[in-house]
Amino acid sequence: MDGNDQMTGAESLVRTLVKSGVSVSFSNPGTSEMHYVAALDRVEGMRCVLGLFEGVCSGAADGYYRMTDKPAATLLHLGPGLANSAANLHNAKKAGSGIVNIVGEHATHHIKYDTPLTADIEGIAKPFSHWVKTSPNPGTVGKDGAAAVQAARQGCGQIATLILPADCAWTPGGEVAEPLPVPSQSKPNADTVKAAAKALSSGEPAMLLLGGRALRARGLELAGKIAAKTGCKVQGSGGTARLSRGAGRVQITRLHFVVEQAQAMLKGMKQIVLVGAKEPAAFFAYPGKPSILTPEGCTLTKLCAVEDDCEAALEALAAELGATGLQPAGVAQPKRPDKPSGKFTLDGLGQALGAVLPEGAIVIDESVTTGRGFFPFSAGAPPHDWLNNMGGSIGFGAPVAVGAAVACPDRKVICMIGDGSAMYTIQALWTMARDNLDVCVIIFANRSYQILYSQLSDVGAPNPGPRAIDMLTLDRPTLKFAELAKGMGVEGAQAHDLEGLNKQLHYAMNSKGPYLIEVVM
Repeated sequence: MDGNDQMTGAESLVRTLVKSGVSVSFSNPGTSEMHYVAALDRVEGMRCVLGLFEGVCSGAADGYYRMTDKPAATLLHLGPGLANSAANLHNAKKAGSGIVNIVGEHATHHIKYDTPLTADIEGIAKPFSHWVKTSPNPGTVGKDGAAAVQAARQGCGQIATLILPADCAWTPGGEVAEPLPVPSQSKPNADTVKAAAKALSSGEPAMLLLGGRALRARGLELAGKIAAKTGCKVQGSGGTARLSRGAGRVQITRLHFVVEQAQAMLKGMKQIVLVGAKEPAAFFAYPGKPSILTPEGCTLTKLCAVEDDCEAALEALAAELGATGLQPAGVAQPKRPDKPSGKFTLDGLGQALGAVLPEGAIVIDESVTTGRGFFPFSAGAPPHDWLNNMGGSIGFGAPVAVGAAVACPDRKVICMIGDGSAMYTIQALWTMARDNLDVCVIIFANRSYQILYSQLSDVGAPNPGPRAIDMLTLDRPTLKFAELAKGMGVEGAQAHDLEGLNKQLHYAMNSKGPYLIEVVM
């Protein structure tokens, strides 16, 4: 290449992304993105992971960011491709994950003909993005790419969507842009820290409610020191993008999904200090039940928002309280449950997992109803990370497991999914096989949308009759996940009791590469 005037817009974008620290692209390309695809052959430093469905790509980018704090790119085809990715972009946005979406568009001169794939791509992107732009010509593509990466790295992480018209991609005149600086996260001022310290030192029952990066190992350690000083309770919010757990770490629980149980966890609190968390609220509205779960007469004090520097906020609060030199309270001691036996029970499933969880494991939890009580059985397992669905959109688990495994190839990823949820993004198994990702997928096959049975009662719906029950069951025909997995290149087997599950887990934890266990409940 003699000069930048010979570089296409597409190549300038790939080179800019790599220069800005984006080294992975989860991709599902189409015709409009072919020049971007071709540019990948000419540029070193970008790993491309193919997904068979755009929701796999966006979910994988979410999982990758949660484990690296670095944005990955997605490559999506026009408006429908972006729309297919939207559910997991919603989850990623709620989790504070940084992602750079590259969305192909028709050539600028072709849009006016309103051909079948023409769509309002910016309109589709805006609800799921913090930053959206369409590159107007090849000369701006590199600068737009650098700005997209900058936007994705803002705060705790944002969704940036760059729309690339085909003629801007194929036309020469592209220029590689330099990485743009990212402002540091906001830190609390002295008055805010003093107010939080006063709330926790009031002598009234008090709680630190943690979310975001306050739930990483250092944040939990600081929270434990503050608890040792003040006697406050340390509680995780209902959704946790990434929670550091296991022996040697401060042990906390998540605020329960069920309103009555969440209220019981907050009962009696007079002071709640929010650290990267919002005021506690019910997941849904229910007749006769409150939306806000904070006890009456309780005062809320906001130390920092999720996009702020939560660790620095806790450092400042610990220093203000004179707790920095204390040993943290609530540290989990090393302990594993015995391997269970007999028929499947919810406690038995939790025990089976806790008995084998390896050090450094990354647990992706979309087990919905089945896994709600698993925490006590893995609290003393070797240190690990636990990732939950922050946005509530189904089909989160397997794609996020793909991204986590790409991000951390030396760590075992364990993905727990309900059978209904698994079918939303089952294509992720193929990507696991293609890239030989070290993921153990556990599917809890209760043959129903089990969570919806309780929701019928909670929302005050009439007692379900045959038609309603039929809408909640996943039989006729019965899904055969071990066979589906094998069809996509993933070895798998069924477990029909706890002894069988123990055997399957032992095999999966001591093998490399993808493996699926179908827990037939």
